[in-house]
Amino acid sequence: MRIDVSHDVFKLAQVFTIARGSRTEAKVLTVHLDDGTHKGWGECVPYARYGESLDSVTDQIKGLPGDVTRQALYDLLPAGAARNAVDCALWDIEAKRVGKRVWELAGLSAPTPEITAYTLSLDTPEAMQAQASEHAFRPLLKIKLGTPDDMPRLEAVRRGAPKSTIIVDANEGWSAEVYADLAPHLVRLGVALVEQPVPAGEDDALLGMERPVPVCADESAHDTASLPKLRGKYDVVNIKLDKTGGLTEALALRDAALAEGYKVMVGCMVGSSLAMAPATLVAQGALITDLDGPLLLAEDRDEPLTFDAAGVHPPSATLWG
Repeated sequence: MRIDVSHDVFKLAQVFTIARGSRTEAKVLTVHLDDGTHKGWGECVPYARYGESLDSVTDQIKGLPGDVTRQALYDLLPAGAARNAVDCALWDIEAKRVGKRVWELAGLSAPTPEITAYTLSLDTPEAMQAQASEHAFRPLLKIKLGTPDDMPRLEAVRRGAPKSTIIVDANEGWSAEVYADLAPHLVRLGVALVEQPVPAGEDDALLGMERPVPVCADESAHDTASLPKLRGKYDVVNIKLDKTGGLTEALALRDAALAEGYKVMVGCMVGSSLAMAPATLVAQGALITDLDGPLLLAEDRDEPLTFDAAGVHPPSATLWG
């Protein structure tokens, strides 16, 4: 089987800013598999926060043998972006070989649309209120925070979108004390969840704390091996395929997290519909679905996912799976 990797760039609809910086485009890696009869593909977004780059992930993928299988892949690559793209491509080509959809191969029910969050970029309170007003028709908004001046931004978003459910992503920008101080205001403003308020290496500070607004592990949660370290600190686990290293481990993490009493959020990096497609299977029945990557793009794959009032729809077979 031939394994090829391409570097693809998708322009964003507008500048996207989080506490760690801004970007104007999404840089992704696309893995193409070709066995001479069937083709499969998958996408990943290398993330510098986890020590990944386009070049390092490309090298990982190019080092794989042509006869790699999903089972062998887990011994060859660690959890991360490289394994994600290959794992999803292997699912895709397997589905094409046997003429079934991936959810059938995985023993899952046929997926249905899920309401997805729409992310508002970090900006001035005035700009964030304008963003919120523009998207006030959406039932679920996610706002990027993690600065010393977050309350004016949060108040502004609530004014702009008085009826939307709001979730907050602090991107490790707070401390446990800041979360505790802000919690009453988060409750007052109807915030449903806070993602990763404190740095992953400092989250022991959450142990034993009251959490009137549920706290979700993002940077602290990668795969099933992460679960023991989350106990007593978090209420929800954010599953991202670029962290788990593919659909296979993402499904395992979902099942393990639910079995241990956590709620599940399914998130994404900023990528195309190809990256979101496998995640729609993991998102079935999740507390929070956050697969808005394609909505942030000015351009997408030729056969993009459908987004409408029902939410993000599962992919067509021509896109993936």
